[in-house]
Amino acid sequence: MKSFKGNLFIITAASGAGKTSLVKALVSDNPNIKVSISFTTRKPRVGEKNGEDYFFLDEINFKKMVENNDFLEMAKCHGAFYGTSKSTVEEAIKKGEDIILEIDYQGAFSVKKLFPESISIFIIPPSIKDLEDRLHNRGQDSKEDIKLRVATARNEMSHLEKFDYVTINDNFEKALSDLKSIVDFKPEAFNLKMKNQIFNHKYLIDELKK
Repeated sequence: MKSFKGNLFIITAASGAGKTSLVKALVSDNPNIKVSISFTTRKPRVGEKNGEDYFFLDEINFKKMVENNDFLEMAKCHGAFYGTSKSTVEEAIKKGEDIILEIDYQGAFSVKKLFPESISIFIIPPSIKDLEDRLHNRGQDSKEDIKLRVATARNEMSHLEKFDYVTINDNFEKALSDLKSIVDFKPEAFNLKMKNQIFNHKYLIDELKK
């Protein structure tokens, strides 16, 4: 099914939907999958490490990388720039490695054009209230920032119909199991196909996009 040696998985989610925790758990259980570390101009959050969570750099050096065409995709989100290293992804695929990109929907669309056989997955929360609670409990954003992130999340989730799969992070272990079934190409992943999820969870998805 592949035109390249490794599989490329694109994972997108609204801020606060639990994407980072799920991806870390997925990779820790599957040593054959690696996460492409993005570059960003935003400040590190508590506990984040340069070279592990992101490559943190200032805007001047980020723009130099843009000028050198070093990014496979890039986007601006919540006032900060994010970019995926082109060489890292291409080298991993050529070596037969499976790789995950944690990027926003705009970046996902850009990568999908370059790698049409990549597998795109959108992670959604079980409700807007749950999303707001997660952002609040994270303790990293003001009330105004949370409102902005929720509004941005609604816009992001309005594009989920263009993704291959949709998972709902209501229960962490169940969501992790869903991701594993997708990356392992198990038969049960069929139920997580975008069209099936929209049919089975129409009320929830409509509410998230309002």
